Amino acid sequence: MEKIDFVVLWVDGSDKKWLLDKNKYSDEKIDIVNGAKRYRDYDILKYWFRGVEKYASWVNKIHFVTYGHLPKWLNTSNPKLNVVKHSDFIPQKYLPTFNANTIELNLHRIKDLSERFVYFNDDMLLLNKVDSDYFFKNGFPCDSWQEDILVLDKTSDLNFYHMIVNDLKVINSHFDKHKAIKKNFFKWFNFKYGKGLIKNLLLFNWKNIAGFHNYHMPSPFLKSTFNEVWSKEPDVLDEACITKFRSENDVNQYVMSLWQIYSGNFSVKGHKEFGKIFTLSDSNDELYNFIENRGSEIVCINDGDVFDFEKVKKELKRSLDKILPNKSSFEK
Repeated sequence: MEKIDFVVLWVDGSDKKWLLDKNKYSDEKIDIVNGAKRYRDYDILKYWFRGVEKYASWVNKIHFVTYGHLPKWLNTSNPKLNVVKHSDFIPQKYLPTFNANTIELNLHRIKDLSERFVYFNDDMLLLNKVDSDYFFKNGFPCDSWQEDILVLDKTSDLNFYHMIVNDLKVINSHFDKHKAIKKNFFKWFNFKYGKGLIKNLLLFNWKNIAGFHNYHMPSPFLKSTFNEVWSKEPDVLDEACITKFRSENDVNQYVMSLWQIYSGNFSVKGHKEFGKIFTLSDSNDELYNFIENRGSEIVCINDGDVFDFEKVKKELKRSLDKILPNKSSFEK
């Protein structure tokens, strides 16, 4: 089996040095992509490691990427763990950074990272056993070629949608949509997409790629894809990485996923093969039931409008403890 690494990012939003650096560069603007909510910690990272060890023990290496801070409970001597500081792989001109896009777009620079790797956010937890072919088949990352159109309303995160538009601009400038479909027809026309296939057909006559459906789940990548995109679009990526915080001028990691798809360098993954995403609120019974019944292979737990943070934090940990009660070898 080809080596497959996992990469996970983590931020300790209470780290005093990190906060000092962040405030030094911040203009105090609070918004949905850069506000404090993005950095608060529900203390569920240990369950990410427990899930990986229990359900994906085949992983070659885990690259744990941080600003420099570490959880007190982390066993850094675990042979499968590689602790990676931003300064270990991100070019100096981009540091310090508080922009997740900068970190994501430079992951390929991590020393000894395998050609095939899966990128996780720390809120994406394994709930069931997954084999390596859940992420890679025939050497290719598993993904879904589902076109869509961008629809915004008054609640939409405009910065995020600006990034998506920027991603599409890059992809449309390098790929002829219809030539890509002709070359990889059955990766585009595939019944595994369910209703998503209907959108592919309806959007076929559009000359350019209008948008795409993304499941917001762990992303499998080829390291060589990052090298290729950096070689073809160094100025676009540089402009995104130079900003200290997320901005509407950024591209994000989706440009790498889309590049793989329109190059045909992926294996088809159906809509039923992805996990489920929940957004936290002050009432999360559906999420807790989903976790305790292990409703899919992966769950993504997004932060949301939580006012009683400590209460939800305690409830979430209690729920995860029911399925992952035992310490992993990544804990002291």
